[in-house]
Amino acid sequence: MSAGLSLAHEPVSGVPHGKLAMWIFLASEIMFFSGFFGAFIVLRNSNLEMFSHSAAELNKWLALLNTAVLIGSSLTMALSILNLQRGNKKNFQLFLGLTIVCGFIFLVVKTIEYSSKFNHVDPVFPHGIYPSSNVFFAFYFTMTGFHALHVICGLIPMIFMLSKSFTKEGYNKPVKLETLGLYWHFVDLVWIFLFPILYLIFPSHH
Repeated sequence: MSAGLSLAHEPVSGVPHGKLAMWIFLASEIMFFSGFFGAFIVLRNSNLEMFSHSAAELNKWLALLNTAVLIGSSLTMALSILNLQRGNKKNFQLFLGLTIVCGFIFLVVKTIEYSSKFNHVDPVFPHGIYPSSNVFFAFYFTMTGFHALHVICGLIPMIFMLSKSFTKEGYNKPVKLETLGLYWHFVDLVWIFLFPILYLIFPSHH
């Protein structure tokens, strides 16, 4: 009887409840971003010249740097999970710390990119580039802004876990870190789609 009672607390699916909840959340996020991508493609096809000229104003090199940073952060996140599972505290702290650093680098680069848009002045955009400048930039700021918000939301629990690992109690919850890893890989994947759609699909006119 006691064995039956203990089994009642096990996930029926064999997947930890937190991880299952994360998969459900990510499925809803995929639908959310898919709506953005779909609307962007439809409007792009009906305003191709304006979208092309506007996309040429984006800094592809900064975006490429951020792409490399996020891809690297996926690797360091995976290594931090692996080392926590193996009980290697120092390597866990090292790789989770590197993941956090990558997240902050991404946000700093994105801030530089936004700042350059706000301060951009030319005959087409005499007062700088803002979400209200045209439809393309409305999508650009909205999509990249939501993505940056997701990066921030991922960094907060990472910082908590890393800080906790330096306490006397330590941090030894690999399933929770693995669940957070799923979220972080999703954030990276969304950027891998955003990068070519916003920055690479249009030829530069400069």
